[in-house]
Amino acid sequence: MHVEPIFRDRIHAGRTLAERVKSAVRDSNCLVLALPRGGVPVAFEVARTLPAELDIFLVRKLGLPGQEELAIGAIASGGVRVLNEALVQELQLSRNLIDQITEREERELKRREELYREGRRASPVRDRTIILVDDGLATGATMKAASRALRVQEPKSIIVAVPVAAKQSCDEFRMEVDDVICASTPAPFMAVGIWYEDFSQTTDEEVRHLLKLAERHSVSGYD
Repeated sequence: MHVEPIFRDRIHAGRTLAERVKSAVRDSNCLVLALPRGGVPVAFEVARTLPAELDIFLVRKLGLPGQEELAIGAIASGGVRVLNEALVQELQLSRNLIDQITEREERELKRREELYREGRRASPVRDRTIILVDDGLATGATMKAASRALRVQEPKSIIVAVPVAAKQSCDEFRMEVDDVICASTPAPFMAVGIWYEDFSQTTDEEVRHLLKLAERHSVSGYD
């Protein structure tokens, strides 16, 4: 089945999403949190448009060994783990195997946190409107882990914002967070990447560059 991409790349997607977010969010004390890596270029455009502070929120998908794209759950900063219990039962996965996968991803989560932050402290979340951004929403396991981990930090509200999503995932998320902004919900959805002309992997260096750029602009203002 041939589909026509909606976005040229993540920058284009971010600018499209940013206009939707700007019209919906009125709070001047916003914090835009990106899910690395792909969510960072998208979130950068949202933060620049509002304008608002930008930071990252680390989440790692728990992929099934040998079929890593099949998410059995996800982990996030703060020690939160969300499992797709129905899938775990269907595949008859042992807790020992799940714990092994979790430990491996926790090591990678810690590595990325150190790499991306470069000594910078995480932005405070308490009593702020949080706009949680990724480049798309398929099953929602990763975003669910992020939103639940954020709730522990007592934000004023959590808004999930993505350029493209499965309509069912968007609808289900309205029970998880305070608001959901999906710029496009094509059907059938299939996968996030097919709606981008360029869905090449965002590099660690790009993430670090955009975070530094956002930090400088938060002081001097965006162009």
